[in-house]
Amino acid sequence: MIDVAIIIVSWNVREYVSNCLRSVQPELNRPNLTGKIYVVDNRSTDGTVDLLSHLFPDITVIANDKNVGFGAANNQGMLAAKADRPRYYFLLNPDTVVQPGSIARMVKFMDDTPEAGVTGARLLYGDGRFQHSAFAFPGIKQLVFDLFSVRPYRLYESSLNGRYSRRLYRPNRRPFPVDHTLGATMLVRANVADQTDGFDEAYALYCEEIDWSWRIRNAGWDIYTMPTAEITHYSGESSKQAPVQTLIALWRSRAQLYHQHHGRLKAKLATRLVTIGMTRKARRETDPAYQQAYLDIINIWQGMNAK
Repeated sequence: MIDVAIIIVSWNVREYVSNCLRSVQPELNRPNLTGKIYVVDNRSTDGTVDLLSHLFPDITVIANDKNVGFGAANNQGMLAAKADRPRYYFLLNPDTVVQPGSIARMVKFMDDTPEAGVTGARLLYGDGRFQHSAFAFPGIKQLVFDLFSVRPYRLYESSLNGRYSRRLYRPNRRPFPVDHTLGATMLVRANVADQTDGFDEAYALYCEEIDWSWRIRNAGWDIYTMPTAEITHYSGESSKQAPVQTLIALWRSRAQLYHQHHGRLKAKLATRLVTIGMTRKARRETDPAYQQAYLDIINIWQGMNAK
């Protein structure tokens, strides 16, 4: 048995994942913390697998022959780690750097808080700026913020847009309960992962951590963010490689999430808002690729609403 299995899913982020591993490996040499690292590579073409084999021979690398998606790859990693009987899975994005002691503090908090099913870290951008690392479950209000210009701008930072107050994230604050953490860092109890069946692999990209957190909360577990556990998150390095496809994937997953976790009436209202908002965006857009993407998003939502 080990304390934690660290699962990292990579796709064409060779330098980021190597920096991530350099920050993680020393954490597993700390007293009273045992663990192993698993990297699941979604068919990178930048030499990631060769680099990892050369620089980090002690980690387990699972090299997929195709990109199976973020959720499915994490499930692969958790399944492979089961042989080591971890008490926790730490799901970590490759574009992160773990600050010293963060993983151990998260594990101790979970050990001391038996009702906690998931804990996330406090995230900072690469330049040190604050990054929201937890959110309320999305509803109609968040769609309005995403689709339309809302004034004053400070409302984007408010609870109306599903944000938690920045003061809760201060490094001297206690862990606080949230609806869901950002998928960049999730420390999940192994028995919770088993009970809730891990990620829903129907979500190819985006929203999979929201869906899983929703199911974990429905199963009676609490979810927390821990301000004293700090991780730098460079954010979106894989998705930047295909921006138009990423935009469509985001809104496809959002459509699935709203139709899965909200009632029919709210899903219909959400579809109407998306139709209005994306139509306006398409009319104002000058790039044909993005124009078509907005129209595709409308079709995805309307098609899902018709089921």
